[in-house]
Amino acid sequence: MANKKYTLSKEERLSWKRYIDLLFEKGQSFIAFPLRVVYLPIDHAMPSPVTMMVSVSKKKFKRAVKRNAIKRQMRETYRLNKCELTEPLKEKNRSILVAFIYLDKKEYIFPEMEKAMKKALRVLGEKEL
Repeated sequence: MANKKYTLSKEERLSWKRYIDLLFEKGQSFIAFPLRVVYLPIDHAMPSPVTMMVSVSKKKFKRAVKRNAIKRQMRETYRLNKCELTEPLKEKNRSILVAFIYLDKKEYIFPEMEKAMKKALRVLGEKEL
């Protein structure tokens, strides 16, 4: 636990369309407001224990600048707190696909977003382990 890696590498980002479709088709979800978390445990080996993506609705935030700022904030809070979820999954040699979807119509300051992300990761850890 001493050598935590606060990075978000390419392997940790969900970008393959087939996996994204599978995640939204077969995955389960819960809400840690303002985030909706969709997750799906994966049987076969993945390059990373958690492969994630973030999404912000174009309907709620018309301007790309706002959407991108929120996505950046979500990725940053995930990056700083991901070890809560990745360490136990690594030990059990399991993998999971996760999508974080932003639900609210207003922006949150960093500490509020971090609190929501910590809650989401804690709930995800409880459900998955």
